[in-house]
Amino acid sequence: MADTHDVRVPDIGDFDAVDIIEVLVAEGDTVEVDTPLITLESDKASMEVPSDRAGVVASLAVSVGDQVKEGDVIVSLRAGDAAGDTDSADASNDADAAADTPAAPE
Repeated sequence: MADTHDVRVPDIGDFDAVDIIEVLVAEGDTVEVDTPLITLESDKASMEVPSDRAGVVASLAVSVGDQVKEGDVIVSLRAGDAAGDTDSADASNDADAAADTPAAPE
């Protein structure tokens, strides 16, 4: 089984609970470092919370309307997802096959 990493809410200032107004990823999505995961809204501002690591979203721990505070888990990321790697390889092979197909005569 691949290693997982929990992405948590970072220091968001002096707030006990902040509303999640948008979830920007879904299970199975591939994210890079700094990919926005959720949007939070306080009475003063809204902010996106980015991923602190690259990986594949294994599970979501939050949804729109939830309230979170510093340290709460947002998502669990899987580092080396074999299924995702296979899909990428298949897409690459399809693109190579299309490139090898001769063009129709004009």
